[in-house]
Amino acid sequence: MVKPGRLEVRIATSENDILASHRLRYDVFVTELGADGPGIDHHNKVETDQFDPHVENLILVDPSRSEKELNHVVGVYRLMTNSAAESGRGFYSQSEFDLTPLISSGRPLVELGRSCVHREYRGGASMFQLFNGVADYVLDNKIEIMFGVASFHGTDIRQLLIPLSYLHYHYLAPDNLRVFAVPQDVEPYELIPNEKIDQEKAKKLIPPLIKSYLRVGGFIGEGAYFDYNFNSTDLCLIVDTLNMAEDRRERYVRTRGNVRYR
Repeated sequence: MVKPGRLEVRIATSENDILASHRLRYDVFVTELGADGPGIDHHNKVETDQFDPHVENLILVDPSRSEKELNHVVGVYRLMTNSAAESGRGFYSQSEFDLTPLISSGRPLVELGRSCVHREYRGGASMFQLFNGVADYVLDNKIEIMFGVASFHGTDIRQLLIPLSYLHYHYLAPDNLRVFAVPQDVEPYELIPNEKIDQEKAKKLIPPLIKSYLRVGGFIGEGAYFDYNFNSTDLCLIVDTLNMAEDRRERYVRTRGNVRYR
């Protein structure tokens, strides 16, 4: 495990930063998780889509790695604000969820997406540095709502009913922020009744990234989207930063100033 003190968090500023981010996405989503689709360039080993020209990339950088060899980026978050979505192709999440409650609110939004960390750098410390980079971005840009797709690996609903049911009953977004998964041509499924859920088992099956946002007051939208290209079952996570409890807000931004941001 790499010591986190050596790493830097900043906004990508060069073509090498961006290309290295796309290569990291390929390494994680394609090589490790088996994703496929039209935006994947197997020859150059990059994963991109039509939204990339309109986003900012928050990157975790290991200065000891070579920028010339495009392996210096070891973590990434893709960030898209209201204005970027309006000037481009909308939000990525709109292909999977009806975002009307968020967009019509008129509040400053940022969509978080394509989050990944190199396998050698995974662990709480690296993700914590990225979270604090996001916190800086949210504060500096006066963002009120963070949202984005977060995934379970795989699309077999039988393997996911326990955690999906638990999240529905305990973390469903309030009406004014509740987005809905868009209809798909898939077999309908029924959630497990709340009283029949093994809650400890459900909690263990929730991916760490989803848990992290739930801890700071996050909610989920209604329903799940099955992304067969990425071999994932997606939820829409939503965090209203203005309604975070003070202890949760402090937990999220308490190390502001300890990351390099530009």
